[in-house]
Amino acid sequence: MKDISKGHIAILVVNIIFGLNIPIAKEVLSDGAIDPLALTYFRVIGAALVFWFASIFVKSEKLTKKDFLFLFLGSIFAISLNQTSFIVGLQTTSPIDASLIVTLTPIITMLISAVYLKEPITTKKLIGVLIGCVGAIILILNSKYFTIGADRSWTGNMLCLLSCISYACYLVFFRDFIKTKHPVTLMKWMFLFSAIILAPVTLPTVMATDIARISPNLLIKMIYVVVMATFLTYLLIPIGQKNLRPTTLTMYNYLQPIIAAVVAVVVGQDIFGWDKAISAFLVFLGVYIVTQSKSRQQLDIEKLSKQKNNQENTK
Repeated sequence: MKDISKGHIAILVVNIIFGLNIPIAKEVLSDGAIDPLALTYFRVIGAALVFWFASIFVKSEKLTKKDFLFLFLGSIFAISLNQTSFIVGLQTTSPIDASLIVTLTPIITMLISAVYLKEPITTKKLIGVLIGCVGAIILILNSKYFTIGADRSWTGNMLCLLSCISYACYLVFFRDFIKTKHPVTLMKWMFLFSAIILAPVTLPTVMATDIARISPNLLIKMIYVVVMATFLTYLLIPIGQKNLRPTTLTMYNYLQPIIAAVVAVVVGQDIFGWDKAISAFLVFLGVYIVTQSKSRQQLDIEKLSKQKNNQENTK
């Protein structure tokens, strides 16, 4: 299998899991048995333990002081700031608003990539991002759960936006570093650093959690959040980072509301309609167009080729 195909499959799986995680995490928080900060810490410490266990089966890699600095900074952008702001924001806003804000991630990533990586915002890439965004928004606004003014919070929405910006920064700023290390090596250290960073803020709420109030059904949902939506996704994200451009990678975020809609149809909570069909078509079309856009390297090669041809023609 080609590396680029591995990247697409990995990020597709990640966004299927994330698509299911938004309503599941919201249900966990709505139960009232666990505080969002406590859930965040359970998520981080749980994933850290699983990654360190998994590292037993992975060849040990030698890390330099510079590597540890990158891992520490990466843990802030990818986990500490990203996870905490999203979970806390989700408690005070609606899943619909959170889903809408997530659609901004590819746009934010594209802009940061243009500034930091000098990745060109080609017409094809811009059109693809906008088409995918429109597809996702159509589906979200036609959701049976979309009601004006329901469960909205300016603070919650801003925290969800901060989560998206943090994630986009991680994908862009740490792209080259991620390519040099095994995913398990990266994540065991990043989650360990995040567990240390978040401890002073989250441990008081963790200690105050009444374990007796956590029902078996709620525990299953929490396990999903920790194992599937944290451990497995963060194991797969580096595979996407190594093989896909940042904007292409985040385009798959547009699949999250579609996944949620498909599940709602399957379990009988919603019906399949024109909005879902059109949205799915636009999202996949947008992803395809972005993957066909040319990278900076491709444009540089074409430019050099043209210059070489012009020089030969003038001889």
